[in-house]
Amino acid sequence: MKKIFSTSLLMALTVITLFVSCNKTDRDETQPVITNMGITANPVNCQVYHPGDTIPFCYQFEDDVELGSFNIEIHSNSDHHSHSTESDDHGHEGGECAHEHDHEEHEHEHAAGQQPWVFNQDYEIPIGLRSYLARVNIPIPKDIAEGDYHFMIRLTDQAGWQQLKAVAIIIED
Repeated sequence: MKKIFSTSLLMALTVITLFVSCNKTDRDETQPVITNMGITANPVNCQVYHPGDTIPFCYQFEDDVELGSFNIEIHSNSDHHSHSTESDDHGHEGGECAHEHDHEEHEHEHAAGQQPWVFNQDYEIPIGLRSYLARVNIPIPKDIAEGDYHFMIRLTDQAGWQQLKAVAIIIED
């Protein structure tokens, strides 16, 4: 009788342990966050830069488990496509900005040999961090075509979840 009771108890404990361990989630199941909380973020929508300037990139990154890396991509928006990533973007997040440039002027610049700027760089975040203030100085080449550009930030956590933020910027003389 004692043997049956101890075997039954052992089986019950095994089932309970398996049930608890299967239901317990040790996985990261949330995206990281790109935020401007508590800082002066840069760049922001419709910010104007000039060839030869430096873009002082600054954003706060957060994750509930562990951050991984981030990527910055800058590309021309001469075709006025959109990367809208937020509902409160007021029509500008990753879209277009109203400015004084004439699109025919930009076509002339491209024909004169100025090429649109393309920048794409990956950055590692130190291991074990859940919060990171990212700062990078990005020099703008002097010989690029002026116009509308997208500044894309891709943040990835250690589990592979990704957050995207797209900002519309302008480069003009």
